[in-house]
Amino acid sequence: MAILSILLLVIFVIACLLLVLMVLVQNEQGEGIGGIFGGGSSTPFGSRSGNVLTKFTSILAAVFLLTSFGLAWVNKTSDKSDILGAAYKQQNSEKTELIEWWNSTNTTTSNIEIDSKDSVKE
Repeated sequence: MAILSILLLVIFVIACLLLVLMVLVQNEQGEGIGGIFGGGSSTPFGSRSGNVLTKFTSILAAVFLLTSFGLAWVNKTSDKSDILGAAYKQQNSEKTELIEWWNSTNTTTSNIEIDSKDSVKE
């Protein structure tokens, strides 16, 4: 799965860069959104057919979408409880470290100790 993830990521980055480049290279062909309502031909978006740049941009957009879905599928977590369990374990380990630090620094100056159950002993 790691090789597939790296391959998809490389394709994704290349598609992103080429897509930006293709959009910047294209010139405006038409009046923009005003041409849609102005008419001029029988098709709803004007009479021009796509040239090589617009077709290549469409292909790059499809590759971009497919690789983004592929990356999301490859990098998904199998179970949300694993994430919550890992966060809970990390929180407990940090809490234990803090309690140990508190007990080690305050044992000489105070008679109060905190055990791992969060109860205070005197």
